[in-house]
Amino acid sequence: MTSTSRAVNSDVFVGHAGGPHAPTMMLFGLDALFAELADEGISAREVLSGTGVRIKQFDDPRTLISRHQRLAIYRNAYHLAKRPDIGLLAGARQRVSDFGVYGYAIASSPTLGAALDLCMKHLRHAGPVLQISSRIDGDTGILRSHDPWSMGDLLPFVAEFWRASINSLLSRVLEAPFPSIRMLLPYPAPAHWRAYTRTFGCPVEFGAEVMEWHYDASARERKLPNANPMTALVCGDFCEQVLAGVESDSELVSAIHGFLLRQPGRFENVDVLAERFGMSVRTLHRRLAAEGTSYQAILDEVRLGLARQYLDQTSLTIEQIAERLGFSDASNFRKAFKKWTGAAPGAQRAARPVTAGQTPVGRLPTR
Repeated sequence: MTSTSRAVNSDVFVGHAGGPHAPTMMLFGLDALFAELADEGISAREVLSGTGVRIKQFDDPRTLISRHQRLAIYRNAYHLAKRPDIGLLAGARQRVSDFGVYGYAIASSPTLGAALDLCMKHLRHAGPVLQISSRIDGDTGILRSHDPWSMGDLLPFVAEFWRASINSLLSRVLEAPFPSIRMLLPYPAPAHWRAYTRTFGCPVEFGAEVMEWHYDASARERKLPNANPMTALVCGDFCEQVLAGVESDSELVSAIHGFLLRQPGRFENVDVLAERFGMSVRTLHRRLAAEGTSYQAILDEVRLGLARQYLDQTSLTIEQIAERLGFSDASNFRKAFKKWTGAAPGAQRAARPVTAGQTPVGRLPTR
């Protein structure tokens, strides 16, 4: 039995350890974005304005930024760009070297499957701003982005840049097109929708209920042209060393984060969670206590992170946010948010910057 068949229906999650303001992400992939914007006459300094990230930090391969800062960079790029397809264009410029030692570790892997597994292992530090899960379903590999609606009006740019970047990276690693089968996106087709098919080489379905990228799972066995065991080992070890200081969550805590983020608003109780992870409720509580946390603390952290995203990046009403976070009513959400932060949710929304093109409530997909 191959490793591909053993992986059927299993999920691998990439979470966001440490919260949105913790410095856990490297600067991978941003040079291509700056280069594309420079062609439009927009400087990197303009793109970094107000983000707290400085140009000189790009000279240090160990520099880490927060998810919040990367989103701020994306939002600046989105509003400064003169072309609506800037995300696709910038992503398509990505080279293996733009991802540093992480890119070289992927390129020197023995097979595409090994490269994808390594990609997922360290992906949280490479720049995705959405929760990502990976699974094999029969002959199809599926990469799923969870709760995309939290991105508000920034969602198309985020989807275009991240997917075009990974597509470019993996195509260069393969020295052939990545074997995409189809792409599902939960927003209306943009004016430049034809560019999606040209970029990804597969049918693209807009207005879908989920955000998924399907590929031919049999291609996981394909040997990579630049496979090199020694290079893969050295680069892999370096990745582990660089990231050792930023891994704050255990595998169990990260997995619980991923499980909770799969269906925001439908959070399972601790009994279902324990069964999902193949242990008793008592064992789950004991293991989390050993990590200095609890199921309720993790649930509160996930809800707070989502609440801040909804308040800052969408025009959802307080009632709609409460429903998406699994609260019985807006009053209970307000009480919980004030307990978590010391302020009312309305105060955080009032303090956010006002940007043009705010996503209206009516245009957000519903579940």
